[in-house]
Amino acid sequence: MGRVGVLLLNLGGPEKLEDVGPFLFNLFSDPEIIRLPFPWLQKPLAWFIASRRTKKSQENYRKIGGASPLRRITEAQGEALKEQLQALGQDAKIYIGMRYWHPYTEEAIARIIQDGIEKLVILPLYPQFSISTSGSSFRLLEKLWQEDPRLQRIEYTVIPSWYNQPSYLQAMAELIAQEIDQVPNADDAHVFFSAHGVPKSYVEEAGDPYQQEIEECTYAIMQTLNRPNAYTLAYQSRVGPVEWLQPYTEDAIPELAAKGVKDLVVVPISFVSEHIETLEEIDLEYREIAEEAGIHNFRRVPALNTHPVFIRALADLVVDALKAPSIKLSQVYQMKKKVKIYPPEGWEWGITTSAEVWNGRIAMLGFIALVIELITGHGLLHMVGIL
Repeated sequence: MGRVGVLLLNLGGPEKLEDVGPFLFNLFSDPEIIRLPFPWLQKPLAWFIASRRTKKSQENYRKIGGASPLRRITEAQGEALKEQLQALGQDAKIYIGMRYWHPYTEEAIARIIQDGIEKLVILPLYPQFSISTSGSSFRLLEKLWQEDPRLQRIEYTVIPSWYNQPSYLQAMAELIAQEIDQVPNADDAHVFFSAHGVPKSYVEEAGDPYQQEIEECTYAIMQTLNRPNAYTLAYQSRVGPVEWLQPYTEDAIPELAAKGVKDLVVVPISFVSEHIETLEEIDLEYREIAEEAGIHNFRRVPALNTHPVFIRALADLVVDALKAPSIKLSQVYQMKKKVKIYPPEGWEWGITTSAEVWNGRIAMLGFIALVIELITGHGLLHMVGIL
């Protein structure tokens, strides 16, 4: 088979407070995060909004220890995956490619070429596919493959999503069961899945399979859990003037409280690693919302991180992918069409989301308003109170 490599894809995050500004600049420089009608606006406005949001974002990261743990956890997952593959008789080098911070995807690709990898498995650490997470990384990789003849000699395959992988479902069920069992009357605990949101138009207009995969995934986890507990699926981290997938997490929690729910077991369903959206948004913000609504037993299921059953799931995915017919980048990343995010405008543009960008949510709104004002002169910045 030749030299085998596994490329783990993730978003990345600042490793110290000084990294927050450059991280935000990288984030907003990506046209897949915010689609603008004039490409020349991208980097100047990325600099503008990053410079305005850095201090506030640093405060959010300071609450969770001053940095994102995503790189450290992803590297630990890579080491555990390598060991598990060896136990299964498959030697492979593991590479980590982050979208917006070190080690960048481009850095990982350079090492893959340098190491002479002949067979590569591309594995996103997003269980469910979305055009705004896995899709963004796939688009970058497709561009790199087209530009570099050395990459074209590497036989590769892509794993688009793996939300229904049996060991992944089992690992999730085990973590949920551990939290349910801490509730005095375990059967009364309400299992609350909080998934990262995307604009509704991505699903209805662009054909993003994310919502369907999330819904199928939560159902499969509950079937694997095999407990009588009721459950709810909601979506977090929305921003901007358009409708996102509903129900929204911040609305669903008080509604459950009003129905008499006292014990809430919150499951971060879109995420396999701890990061800003689990440690700050769920643990701090949503916990506060729950307590104000009368839910005082708020238990959060930890992210999978290096759970051994989860690592076995990743290893099985790699082994199976090496045996199966290859799937190419061009087969999985297409967006059916551009989607509108601000209906009054005649041109089309879009905004995407991904896991580790909670700190930029309000910044996006300011960014959008600024672009609209520059183009239309409507004074929307002052209307919405951004500046």
